[in-house]
Order: sequence, then structure tokens, then C-alpha cells
Amino acid sequence: MATPSKTPPGADPKQLERTGTVREIGSQAVWSLSSCKPGFGVDQLRDDNLETYWQSDGSQPHLVNIQFRRRTTVRMLCIYADYKSDESYTPSKISVRVGNNFHNLQEIRQLEMVEPSGWIHISLLNQRTNEPISTFMIQIAVLANHQNGRDTHMRQIKVYTPVEESSIGKFPRCTTVDFMMYRTIR
Repeated sequence: MATPSKTPPGADPKQLERTGTVREIGSQAVWSLSSCKPGFGVDQLRDDNLETYWQSDGSQPHLVNIQFRRRTTVRMLCIYADYKSDESYTPSKISVRVGNNFHNLQEIRQLEMVEPSGWIHISLLNQRTNEPISTFMIQIAVLANHQNGRDTHMRQIKVYTPVEESSIGKFPRCTTVDFMMYRTIR
């Protein structure tokens, strides 16, 4: 039996933001978890520090709920996982569900990961139209961990929306650090 190859890491999401095509919108959402150990919750999941993490503390599936106040267009999720540091706490099977609320969530992606080490990019494009999805809620469910681990670690989760063209005028995209510092002035 062939051993599955390791899940290759994606690019750092900060590089994607610098292209000017996507914007991180996780701060616009209300985040909740199915469970967590004290000191290992949403704050650690969203603190931009790859050394901290959310650690679940309950039975599977472990859930991360991301709720927006209004219907929001979402293009991609980025999850940072590190098998070398987390071993049996590393997710191996993830389900991504979207909907208006907890009662009508539908799975749109299921992802199997083999010893991931780095950013995992999960596209949230509609498979029929190839357009970003529009939703009130995203739920990430950890269905299984490596080595049949019980609890899970996730180090970071980022949520991205596409950047729309300005209706005022067509400006070139700001891609350098110097230009990005002043882009809101325009």
C-alpha cells in the first residue's frame, strides 16, 4: 500500500493580501468554538502568532464557528497547521460548511490532510459558477486527527474576501509596502 504524500503548504496569506486581490475579514465576524482549554481559545486562534493555538477540550467533531452580521462574500479560508509541533493534535480531516445559521449549514468542502506543515488554502468558490460564496456563517469541523488524536490544535485561521474594483475610478493595485501604507488616503 502506498503512503499518501504530505499535504504541501500554501503561500503565506500576507503575500496574498499584498497583491491587492483579497482582504482578511475575520475581524468582522463573531467567532465561537465547540470547546477549548483555558488560555487556548479564539484569542490565540486569531492573534497572528504561529506559536499559539486553539486547543479543543471535548468530543469530536471540534467546531470553529464564524458568524457575520450580514451576508458576506468569502473567497478562501487559510488554516495554519504544524504536524511537527502538534503531532496527534493535528487535524487530518476537515469539513467546511456554510449557511445562514446553525440550522441550515451545508458542507461545501471536505479536506484530507497528511502531516501538514504550513498554510492550507481552502477555496470557497461555488463549483458551478466559480464565483466566491456569499454567506452569513462558516463552520469548520475537525472530523479526525492524525494518529487518532482526540483533541485538536489549530494555530491560525484567516478568512478572505475578494477586493472589488472602486466605482469612483480605476486605480492601479497597490502592491508595494510603501504604497499599501497610504492606500486608504486614495
